[in-house]
Amino acid sequence: MMATVPTLDHLRRAYAVTSQATQVTPLLESRALARETGAARVFVKPESLQWAGSFKVRGAYWRLKQLSPQEAARGVVAYSSGNFAQGLAAAGEALGIPVTIVMPVDAPTAKKRGAESFGATVISTEHGTRAREEVAAERARAISVEQGLTLLHPFDDPEIVAGQAGAGLEAIRQLDDKGASVDMMLCCVGGGGLIGGVALAFHYLSPRTELIGVEPEGFDGMGSSLAHGAIETTPIGPSTICDGLMARRPGDAPFAAVSAAGVRGVSVSDAAVRRAMKTAFERLKLVLEPSGAAALAALLDGVVDAKGKSVLVMATGGNVSLEDFARHVGNA
Repeated sequence: MMATVPTLDHLRRAYAVTSQATQVTPLLESRALARETGAARVFVKPESLQWAGSFKVRGAYWRLKQLSPQEAARGVVAYSSGNFAQGLAAAGEALGIPVTIVMPVDAPTAKKRGAESFGATVISTEHGTRAREEVAAERARAISVEQGLTLLHPFDDPEIVAGQAGAGLEAIRQLDDKGASVDMMLCCVGGGGLIGGVALAFHYLSPRTELIGVEPEGFDGMGSSLAHGAIETTPIGPSTICDGLMARRPGDAPFAAVSAAGVRGVSVSDAAVRRAMKTAFERLKLVLEPSGAAALAALLDGVVDAKGKSVLVMATGGNVSLEDFARHVGNA
């Protein structure tokens, strides 16, 4: 059965709640990037400046607000490679809800420390040759049963999709304030929670905008699924520097949303992502993590044809250590 696709009213109700707690991230325009890519205009929405360093807190906050008082008192458990961990931990701290996070042992140390800084209990899992999200998910399910905690999925939940849509509603309003619109919207994709929500916002309010999801090469589960009209799981293969975009299978809820919105997928190389991180730093004065720079990489590397078009890039996160940032940019 197809997952529920949130309505525009649902997205707006979620944003009315989350906007009381989240940052209004700016909408930046770059003439330099427009000249470089041949685009008419280039806008960048840096969710890296969001509370907890990424868009994830939007969906996490809204999902926690759906808990019953009894569920909230007991607490929640989720698995995450890092950014949902920090977003959920931050939202839990703000709402007084205990949060337990299961993270792969190879998740970035900066993201683990970030979740702990918001008061979350973090448990690491070894995954060996198995897919790391499968192992972490199994452990989270076991903890949920053992401790009576509500199990939350980092992206496969219509409420998460609805909460993440706030970034899209916000961008559309900011474009309207500038008397502008965009022909193309580029968004990084892991499990699909953000692209699901943002794509729906544009589908409802800016239906002529082309919607493109950007994944790392080798982890194009969403793009492949969209191309074939059904959810597919990518095989375990080489790793990527985009640690937050390593989902091998899109969630049912995000896939239903992006299918309804008419999204198509593209993929980018790690080398292109490194160059995008460097460009974001030099031209926009933004620190982006690899996962947060994938959409910008698609624009700069010519993966999409932006010539003569107005383009919005969702720069989705900035949770990267100084050491890792310097290493990636130094190798660009």
